[in-house]
Amino acid sequence: MVTPPEPPRSETQVIEARYWAGAKQAAGTDADRLEVEGPVTLADLQQRLLGLHPGARLGDVLAVCSVLVDDRPVTTEDPGEVVVSPGSTVQFLPPFAGG
Repeated sequence: MVTPPEPPRSETQVIEARYWAGAKQAAGTDADRLEVEGPVTLADLQQRLLGLHPGARLGDVLAVCSVLVDDRPVTTEDPGEVVVSPGSTVQFLPPFAGG
């Protein structure tokens, strides 16, 4: 009897979220690593990050952050339209006081 081949396993990959200043304080960490099976939207990524930190004020802070996906600023784009690929680093930078 011939055994059918196993279906290919989807390999999980990682997107790293890095938090700066007030975002770091709100998250209680400077970074999170999320396993994904493929590209996700920035909006989906943010929801998953909020789920990692329930009860924190992270949502309020992320709402005012500048965002970089790798080295590309995406702050003015719709988070539901921004695609984040596995292997990317997303940085959340709150407004800074001073000059």
